[in-house]
Amino acid sequence: MSGTEGRVHRLNVSGGGVPKARVSEARVTRDGIAGDVQGDRRYHGGPERAVSLFSLEVMERLRGEGHPVVPGSTGENVTLAGLDWGGVVPRARLVFEGGIVLEVVSYCVPCGKLRASFAGGEVRRIDQRHHPGESRVYARVVAEGTLREGEPVLLEAPQGG
Repeated sequence: MSGTEGRVHRLNVSGGGVPKARVSEARVTRDGIAGDVQGDRRYHGGPERAVSLFSLEVMERLRGEGHPVVPGSTGENVTLAGLDWGGVVPRARLVFEGGIVLEVVSYCVPCGKLRASFAGGEVRRIDQRHHPGESRVYARVVAEGTLREGEPVLLEAPQGG
C-alpha cells in the first residue's frame, strides 16, 4: 500500500460510551453510523462530527509504548489500516470502494472517558496539539452507503486553499 490506499480494519458502534463494539458492516448516513449513540452531543456526533476515525498503525505504536489501546476503545467508529495517518487532515477526503465519501472536518479532542486505553490515563497521547499526526479525526458524510470491514479506501489530499 502507498499510504494513500488503505482498508477498513474494523467498524465500531456503541449504545453510548466506550469501548465501541465490532460490527462487520454499518450503514453510514449524514447523521452518522446507524446504531451508534453519542452520550454528549455537544462534543460528539451531528453532521460535522458524523463519523470518527482512527489509525490501526498509530494504535500499534501506542501499544508498543505500553498503552492498552485496541480498536474501538478510543471511541472511533472506523479503524483504518494502511494510510499515511499524517495525511488524514481537515479537508482531506476518504473515498471508499463501495461509494461512501467522508471529508475530514477536525481532530478529536480526547476526553477522560478514554483513560482506560492509556497508561497512567494519559489521554493527551492522542491529542493533535501534543502529538501531531496521531489524533483521531471527525468527518462529515459527503456520500452515504454501507461500509464493510476489509473495504478498500483511498485518501485524497485537500484541494484548493
